[in-house]
Amino acid sequence: MSESKIDTRLWSSKARNLSPYVPGEQPQHDNLCKLNTNENPFPPSPKVGEAIAKVLEQQADELRLYPAPESDDLRAALAQLYDIDSNQVFVGNGSDEVLALVFASFFLKERPVLSPDIGYSFYPVYAQTFGVELVQIALEADFSIDPDAYRQPCSGIIIANPNAPTGLLLSLADIRKLAGEHSNSVIVIDEAYIDFAKLEAGSSETSVSAVSLINECDNILVTQTFSKSRSLAGLRVGMAFGNASLIEALTRMKNSFNSYPLDKLAQAGATASVLDVEYFEQTRQQVIDLRESLTAGLKALDYDVLPSHTNFVFARPKEGNANEVADKLREQGIIVRHFDKPRINEYLRITIGKAEQNQRLLDALKVLQANADVAAD
Repeated sequence: MSESKIDTRLWSSKARNLSPYVPGEQPQHDNLCKLNTNENPFPPSPKVGEAIAKVLEQQADELRLYPAPESDDLRAALAQLYDIDSNQVFVGNGSDEVLALVFASFFLKERPVLSPDIGYSFYPVYAQTFGVELVQIALEADFSIDPDAYRQPCSGIIIANPNAPTGLLLSLADIRKLAGEHSNSVIVIDEAYIDFAKLEAGSSETSVSAVSLINECDNILVTQTFSKSRSLAGLRVGMAFGNASLIEALTRMKNSFNSYPLDKLAQAGATASVLDVEYFEQTRQQVIDLRESLTAGLKALDYDVLPSHTNFVFARPKEGNANEVADKLREQGIIVRHFDKPRINEYLRITIGKAEQNQRLLDALKVLQANADVAAD
């Protein structure tokens, strides 16, 4: 039903005025090469399916009972993974729910929230939903974040790191700086893609994740997801890490909306994924290697490719005709993401696929380039 035909007379003014987030397209076609929604090309750990099957086979009767409201086993596994306490871990129904609870718990204040002008497009939606003023700080010309540009009063800062859709990584030193200069505001670091990031050569840090800072800076809250590096986008599990007081605030807010966010199957599957360290490291490294290979292939075609720390690349065709390229790829069953927005409308966001998917993309781009060269002659 088109929006113009919807009867909104019974809606609240809030519902009527919202502009919801639009997720990436999920087309269903044969022989589709789907490189537009940053899903992992590899399946989740086999132990995930085993854990879920065990619940269904051996504990099916327990499905009539509510799940553990605080997902204790999963939180304990995540705490062990990062060598922190369980009371520093929060889990929710996907990182999007966690982020919504973050806005409700920490940003409903008089001062605005600061965020990059190019970043996860759900942040403005959350701000509108909760009536939070969002001030977007322009990225630098090279799409990097200048921490000094955030030196202004605020109720909090939220940054996707690595950033989406650029793929660039903000250093832990810069995150420390933000936390120190805004000691009375919550600094939210959205690490949906952090597991694909690599330390820079010669770095003195031992980790790329800001989880390593939560005991040092009590105002840093880090959110993550099982959707990307753990191949569990369909299970809907997200988490947050921070000092116990921040986690308690999220827990109170969660229990005021949805006290049992993760079902028994999600808890069992996610816990099994965390415990299967070997499989996680293997597939994570495979994605990183495929990213480097695809980057090299795109650069060989004269694409400008930003240095990525994610499971996607942000690439600009030589002619800057990203929209045209995306349309022609679609005609061949290859779907990539184009953002028709200022400053980034000449770029394509391309999810890292399996080797054969990446090669299919490169082959198609070579043909498009050859055809363009012939037309130019």
